[in-house]
Amino acid sequence: MSARGRHRRQRARRVTRLSRISLMLTAGGAGVALPLMVAGGAQAAQADTYTVVAGDTLSRIAKAQDVDGGWRALYDANRDLVGDNPNLIRPGQELVLTTDGAADTAGSAAAPQDTAADSAAETSTGYTAPVAAAASTGYGVAGSLWSSGYHTGTDFSAASGTPVVSIAAGEVVKAGDGGAYGNEIVILHADGHYSQYAHLSSISVSVGQQVGSGDQIGLVGTTGNSTGPHLHFEVRTGPDYGSDIDPLAYLRANGVTI
Repeated sequence: MSARGRHRRQRARRVTRLSRISLMLTAGGAGVALPLMVAGGAQAAQADTYTVVAGDTLSRIAKAQDVDGGWRALYDANRDLVGDNPNLIRPGQELVLTTDGAADTAGSAAAPQDTAADSAAETSTGYTAPVAAAASTGYGVAGSLWSSGYHTGTDFSAASGTPVVSIAAGEVVKAGDGGAYGNEIVILHADGHYSQYAHLSSISVSVGQQVGSGDQIGLVGTTGNSTGPHLHFEVRTGPDYGSDIDPLAYLRANGVTI
């Protein structure tokens, strides 16, 4: 009987010891919970900013982050950081996503900034201009500069390093050295047409990659048979040379104002 009594007392002490350990762990858990809650609060606060990565555009960021007022408000809130060209954002830049009141001021922004942005803004049809720049040499211009005897695309005058974007969603079918075209990209779109972007200084997509309208695909350059920095842009009915159509007429037919 006494042995069993001692056993019961030992068991009781063990329960008491376990209870104390449980209390210590509970207290420790509470002590750990407070820093975790504080950390969570810090992360929530950090959601008010976004760090730009390669391939980003203001339009794409505004959509992904559900920015109130869209890319215009996002641009206005970060105008001092981005500069005069809303399409020229760089990896590593930290954008402010809080745009309270920015949409109103964006509407009254100086015309040059808004005009440049409008030319590369996605339309309701899902199409956009390939670059935020003015068209220079037009389609069909005759001359000995071109092996076909005429200009098979439209040139856009822009400085080297200016972002080039896909005019619509599609699949990259060519990306690399295009001979006289220099660094070139060709994209197949849902309507069966192909868009081509030539003389690029760099390419940021690869063959087989799916891209969206307005996605950055490269940078303006002067590679290949080129006399200076510009984007040579074509629209074709087939993937190869000789199937060209008027690219500006195509863009305008799809709602792009150029």
